[in-house]
Amino acid sequence: MTMAIELKPLAPTNTILFAQHGWADTAAAMTRLGQALAGPATLVVAPNLGYINTWIRIAPLIDNVAQIAAQQLQHYPNAKIRIIGHSMGGLMWVEVLHRHPEWWPRIQSLVLVASPVSGAHRGRMVDPFGWGIGIARDLSVNRRKLAETVAASIPTLVIAGDIDNGSDGVVLVESALLTNATCVVLHGLDHATLRYHPRLLPIIRHFWQHRTPYPRLTIDLAEKIIERLQMVPGMTITPRRDYMRARVLYTFTNGLTLRTWTNMFGVKHVFLADERGAHLYGGYVGWLHEPGLNNALQNIRTTYSEYVVE
Repeated sequence: MTMAIELKPLAPTNTILFAQHGWADTAAAMTRLGQALAGPATLVVAPNLGYINTWIRIAPLIDNVAQIAAQQLQHYPNAKIRIIGHSMGGLMWVEVLHRHPEWWPRIQSLVLVASPVSGAHRGRMVDPFGWGIGIARDLSVNRRKLAETVAASIPTLVIAGDIDNGSDGVVLVESALLTNATCVVLHGLDHATLRYHPRLLPIIRHFWQHRTPYPRLTIDLAEKIIERLQMVPGMTITPRRDYMRARVLYTFTNGLTLRTWTNMFGVKHVFLADERGAHLYGGYVGWLHEPGLNNALQNIRTTYSEYVVE
């Protein structure tokens, strides 16, 4: 049974702060984070979805979060809304907001902390064919398009951790970042620590004070290529440490290079690098989805043939 921990404000409620925990967790740390950030007129709502439930399926958890949110929004019809989600908690809120665009005008901000919006690579490793092994399939789903649609209308802050030059030990930095959001990477903080740490507080407060939807950028060639690769079924962000093993497949007139590498298990990887050879993007697909990746690579060459030099 889902319980919503509510920390009542000292003054009449004018703001509701939803603080949602994620996978293999309970509401304790997120309640503490919400309490540390709450103002005197802020109601903190931190649903406890149940540790065991977070290992099974995400769909009923999303339903629970949406139901609790609907009740609070109805009870406080004039309150403004702030949302913080850690890990899978952020993914759940992306899904909830996608379902309820009518709530968007009331939402001041969305903060995604260590949330793998492009899909959790570890989930993909556990369930490479999407058969539905526990929560792995749900975590490996690419929700980037949903998140970027939400972030285009709701001021969104993304906070990622980096302890090993590319991940927080669980979630890859690149799988957490969004083009329509303000993004901050905190070095030295691992996945669990990001649930509550003093370094988060001034970053979130500053964002709340200066919130604004992130301006849309002109899409350049690199972004178009990355967007096409992300459309491939089964595409999962990969650690950048494998980038140096890849060989150049295509070189473009602006210096971009598209590179591929197949590991010892026959899993095909693709990487994009800038004109200096710096890593921009990396992903992989399982055997089942390799034809889709090959088609995408050919499609990229055909679509941007005027820019391909070799």
